[in-house]
Amino acid sequence: MLRIDVSSLLIAMTLNLLIMAVALPYFMGQVNRAARYAQVGIVLQTAGWIALLMSSTFEGGGWADHALSTLSMACVSSGMVFNAIAFELWCGRQASARAPTIIAIVMTVGYGISYSDYAFRTGWANGLLALQIATVVATLCRRPQVPVGRWRWLLVISLSIQMVVLACRGVLGAFYTAEFPNFYTPHLLNQVFALSSNAMMVLSMMAILLAHRDEAARELERLATLDGLTGALNRRAWLLQSTIDLASSVRYQQPIGVLLLDLDYFKQINDTRGHAVGDRALQLFVAGMRDVSRVGDVFCRYGGEEFCVLLNCADLASVMAYDERLRQWLAQNSAKELGFDLSYSAGIAMRLHDADSIDIMLHRADVALYQAKSQGRGRTLAS
Repeated sequence: MLRIDVSSLLIAMTLNLLIMAVALPYFMGQVNRAARYAQVGIVLQTAGWIALLMSSTFEGGGWADHALSTLSMACVSSGMVFNAIAFELWCGRQASARAPTIIAIVMTVGYGISYSDYAFRTGWANGLLALQIATVVATLCRRPQVPVGRWRWLLVISLSIQMVVLACRGVLGAFYTAEFPNFYTPHLLNQVFALSSNAMMVLSMMAILLAHRDEAARELERLATLDGLTGALNRRAWLLQSTIDLASSVRYQQPIGVLLLDLDYFKQINDTRGHAVGDRALQLFVAGMRDVSRVGDVFCRYGGEEFCVLLNCADLASVMAYDERLRQWLAQNSAKELGFDLSYSAGIAMRLHDADSIDIMLHRADVALYQAKSQGRGRTLAS
């Protein structure tokens, strides 16, 4: 019969955790908020297991054993809290883990107070750790707010296995104490715990790395669609979305308009006030566009100091109303924020025929914009 050494397996798992806790920050480099929480969670769990193994080197029931064992429970449960927050962020939700945090506090305090009662503290610690994991699994099963990969279900599987094994260990320690007199008892369930902890640690680490990769890919995709300075859509993303919206406009016979805008005397702003002020002017202009846009309006930085807005379900009067709102917003905010008035010239093009394309509408808007600039700037003309 194969002999499984529980202590050797747990020591090996702790060493693997220690290697991962040291190596992950180095190889992952600069990471986002969720990954930082996950890294802290791994470090805390590693510290917890080290403290638990160290406690067995001291006299059982002594103050050192008591302190290290309680510290280990605090670290392991706190590590799960940080991991839970990371999972929430990776699922597109707020950084919150109220239930796991409460359970971690209650479990640690109860464990420290009842340390002299082996049966109670064993059942208490394992049972509440299982409950803590159950809350994390329940959160992972909720529908995420952003598209995520299969790492979520990998975590659900690995955590669920850990939860079941911990719950069984809690029952064994609390009600069948004679069969489970210490942490390293070669009981079948304890052997399963040691084996599953090693395997599930590897699966959980894989899931964390996959989750980090997914978020990095989403961030790259987001950055590929946005202008780095202003946060508005870039031209490529705007053209793609506008083509889709124009096709929908034709299909449902709804009006749609394009507003092409150009900041007045922008080169003069850069030359006399500096490029930093010019950048602030661009950012303020986008803030104004964001503030006055309706749901469904799509705007972008078309290039340099040129911007473009596609107004869905908007007739000429609605486009003119958007233009007026933006001009009023700039009149109220530009002098206060920049120290001078920021103005623009603009051209409007409406969809006139079903065969109109975005390029055709942009050309007409550009012609109108040129006329607005030639007539003295600071005005909007329709093609």
